[in-house]
Amino acid sequence: MDRPIIGVLTDFGDEDFFVASLKGVIAQINPEARIIDITHRVPSFSVLSGSFFLFAAYRYFPQKTIFLAVVDPGVGSSRKILCVQTAKYFFIGPDNGVLSMALEEETVTQIREVTDNTYFLPHPTSTFEARDKMAPAAAWLSKGTPCEKFGPKIVSYNKLDMRRPKGEGDNLLGTILHIDKFGNLITNIPAEMLTQKREGLDGRLISMRLERGKKVEGPELGGLDIVFRKAYSEAKDGEALCLTGSLGLLEIAIREGSASAWLKANVGDGIILTVISET
Repeated sequence: MDRPIIGVLTDFGDEDFFVASLKGVIAQINPEARIIDITHRVPSFSVLSGSFFLFAAYRYFPQKTIFLAVVDPGVGSSRKILCVQTAKYFFIGPDNGVLSMALEEETVTQIREVTDNTYFLPHPTSTFEARDKMAPAAAWLSKGTPCEKFGPKIVSYNKLDMRRPKGEGDNLLGTILHIDKFGNLITNIPAEMLTQKREGLDGRLISMRLERGKKVEGPELGGLDIVFRKAYSEAKDGEALCLTGSLGLLEIAIREGSASAWLKANVGDGIILTVISET
């Protein structure tokens, strides 16, 4: 790639000097790099949200894009910094799960721990490793430095601690990955898991229960029945619905309303879906 792309994602926000510092470091090392902001509005310290945003966006970038993803509540600790090469992309970030959802979709060819201070800023600090270590590594990678140069090879990376989507009898169990600006709940349940169980879902009632810790909330505690629809426009105003979202994942929504506010749902809550009847 003549002008390599570096996609940057952080929880730094837009108010401080943090994001500008990362971009300045990259531009100083490789002025030819094109920096694309994925988002800097990941909720503070939310590794799950950061991992989801990276997962949702990365596949739409050109091959050989370098992704710098920093949501790092363990900054300055013994946690590793990773440089990961896959069949299509490169990823740099802390080894805390923020890279894991994207990496699980990719063919990983090598993982390196970033340790060689040749590729760091002089006198790196323990409080801003994104600027002092990760951004320089991403910039050197964009100049053609191979992953092998950054440090020793490792064989695994940390994954998020969350319920994976699975079926149990008539139930589908998963996790709420994201609540978008409209209040829609995006789950980690692939829509095909539901459509494989049932055909002709449109218009069927689906029982939805949330799990918060050990507490399960369901129809007997609030009447959380929703209707499966193919599109938002097919629902009535104010109707609660389940549908296949743009990522191929099941979403819970309210037509022109907020499912999040209605259910008081949070990112990380468990979710249980069951097709129960025709409408």
